[in-house]
Parts: sequence; structure tokens; C-alpha cells
Amino acid sequence: MRYVSTRGDSPPASLSEAIERGLATDGGLYVPESFPSVNIAALRATEGLPALAEALLTPFFAGDPLGEQLTDICSEAFNFPAPLRLLARDTAVLELFHGPTAAFKDFGARFLAAALARLQPAEAEPLTVLVATSGDTGGAVAAAFAGRPGFEVFVLYPAGMVSERQERQLTCWGGNVTALRVRGDFDACQRLVKEAFQDPSLSSRRRLTSANSISLGRLLPQMVYYAAASFEYELVRGAPAGFVIPSGNLGNATACFWARKAGLPIREIVLATNANETLTRFLSEGDWRPGATIQTLATAMDVGNPSNMERLLQLHGGDVPTRAELRARLVTDDEIRRGITEGVERWGQIWDPHTATAITVRESLDAPHWIVVSTAHPAKFESIVEPLIEGTVDVPQQLAELLDRPKQYREIAPELSELEARLG
Repeated sequence: MRYVSTRGDSPPASLSEAIERGLATDGGLYVPESFPSVNIAALRATEGLPALAEALLTPFFAGDPLGEQLTDICSEAFNFPAPLRLLARDTAVLELFHGPTAAFKDFGARFLAAALARLQPAEAEPLTVLVATSGDTGGAVAAAFAGRPGFEVFVLYPAGMVSERQERQLTCWGGNVTALRVRGDFDACQRLVKEAFQDPSLSSRRRLTSANSISLGRLLPQMVYYAAASFEYELVRGAPAGFVIPSGNLGNATACFWARKAGLPIREIVLATNANETLTRFLSEGDWRPGATIQTLATAMDVGNPSNMERLLQLHGGDVPTRAELRARLVTDDEIRRGITEGVERWGQIWDPHTATAITVRESLDAPHWIVVSTAHPAKFESIVEPLIEGTVDVPQQLAELLDRPKQYREIAPELSELEARLG
């Protein structure tokens, strides 16, 4: 299996090369040269997420040395559950927040860390991992790489645009993890990471890789929980389900599209966005015009220029996807608030703001059989959720342990020169 750039000006790469580089040499994102058809019957017969992950991902690792270690990588990454909760006769919620940092990013971050650790020669200079985050990614990546020899991690996050508990998760590590608080929005953080990769001087001094969803090592494993949920729903309800996905940088959405492309029983994919309307405007008008980031209650989705749109466009032949291929709906802050309060009143469930966007979109859909993707634990957003539900949200033990640690960070302007100074 070979991987090519969305921009077409880089030579094909092996999986190991694509994972280690993060970004293609032409600035594009790596995608499979062709999609393998997976053995659905064999996938259904597996038991547990690690076994399903290995069976699903084996064709994507074909011919690569990492394939020989896929069993161990999957066992290390998929060691916590992704339960599917039936909410109503035609709706279920996929809970992806049971990992170390209580967000769906734990799956991809742990898989990437396990893969990269097996690619590093014993005597190699440390690999510098750069990650821009709008909230959850940075905490998951920091947790996955903290204390691992051979890695230096730099987490860039926007000042004042993540929740207090998210910031604590980003800044509590020390050691080989450095948190950089950027005086700008998420798109500024993401731009800095891309500029670092394209800077010849910096790349000559440091071995760089990315841990954002631009990384194949993050994206491929996210296909696994879509496979598991689609199989379970079809078994219980006797019909294939569609997915409603809260979307920011579009990595989680891309993983679902790739899972469907590989042949999994996924009917339709609908994306929930917040007031950052770049995607919804593009789908309605056909004009890709990234805008300035708008701050909303769903902070992890505050992305004005989603990187993974390149992958979605490539998957659809470079054209604007048709309504049958992709739908998206914008959800306002008022609707998010209503979704959180009605979650308790109607369903007895406490949802974080991002899950509330997806629940809101699900309730606007007439067709039956949907899986709503719940991406983060509500305890990470207590300042928003608790006043709305007029109660407290229990903090998971793994999250409470991180929140007790002191914050450690450095603040920088959104300039490559300042990032370079911190990298050394």
C-alpha cells in the first residue's frame, strides 16, 4: 500500500514514511493511493476493539514493516471502550470519551504514539512532534507521548479559546512536553505548524512530525470505532445507520468517510458545525472561503480553515460533494444550550457542547437510524454545562488526576520566529 499527496506533487510514500513525515513534501495531506476492499464477514467475526482494529487496518499496512507490529500497536491504543448507547428506537450515541483525557482524540493519539515509537532507531536524535489544538487534541497527544523516550512534544493552543479544564490538560505535563499558549486563534496555531514543516532551516535542525489529524497515524485508527458502531447498530436494529458527527478540522469526519469507502455498512454521513460556517457555505455555494475563527460554546470545533477538507475533496474527485454524498448543518450557541438542557429533561443524559451540536442536527433529520457521535466528556466543559443543567457533572477519575497538577506553559505571538526560538 502506497500513500500519495492530495496536491499531487510529492512522490508516493510508504505508510511508515507518511506517518513519520506527517505532511507531504508539497504541503499536501497523505491519502491511500487506492482503497482496499476489506473482508466485512471477517471483521464482523472479530471480538473486541483491538482485534477489529487489526483486521480493519491490516490492508492499509500491507507491505510496510509496521504491519508486523500492528497487533501490539492496536493492543496498546485500543485498551479502553467505545460503547454504543441506544437512546431511542432509531437513535444511538457513540461514546468516545472513556480514554485517558476523556475525548475521542485519545484513540488516534495513542495509536500514533505507539506507531512512531516503533519507527524510531535506538540511537536517533529525538523526533519533534508539533501539534496545534483547539482543545482536545493537545491533551490527548501530550498524554500519549509524555515520558516516552525519543520524543519532544510542542503543543500550540489559542490563548483564551479553550476551557479552563482543557487548558489544564494541555499544560500539566512538563518533561518532554512543552505547552505553547499562542496569542491568536486555532487557525493561527495550525498555520504555525504548517510553516514549521515548510521551513528548510528548521527542518534541517530538527526531525519534525505532526500529531494533528493531518497525520495518517491519527486518522486511520479512527475508522475503527465507526466500524464497531456500525456493526453493532445493524445487529441490534436490523438496519444500517448513518452518523451525525460534530466537526471542526474534519479529521473525524474524514475517518468515517474512509470507513464507508472501505465497504463498512454506513448509510449516510451528516456533519454538525458551529458558527464557523466555512464548510456549510462551501456545500451550499460551492465557494471555499476560509474565514476568521469565531469563538463558540463548542470550542474544539472553532476552526475557520479545516485542513482535512483537502482529503474530503480528493475523495470526491476534487468537486463539491453532492447533497447525497455529504450534508452539514450549522448549529448556533442558543441551539447548543437548548440541546444540553433538553438532554437532561428529555433523555436523562448530560452532553458536552460538541455532542449537543450533533444531537441538535439529529433531531432535524426525518430519516430513521442514526448514530450520534459523542466526542468529549461533559466534565471538560463544566463552566458551560453545569449552569444549564443546574447541577454538577461528575469528573471521571482519569480527568481528575490531571486537573490536580499545576499548569506549565510559555506564551508566544503567532509568528514562526517565536516558535523557532522555543524549538531551539
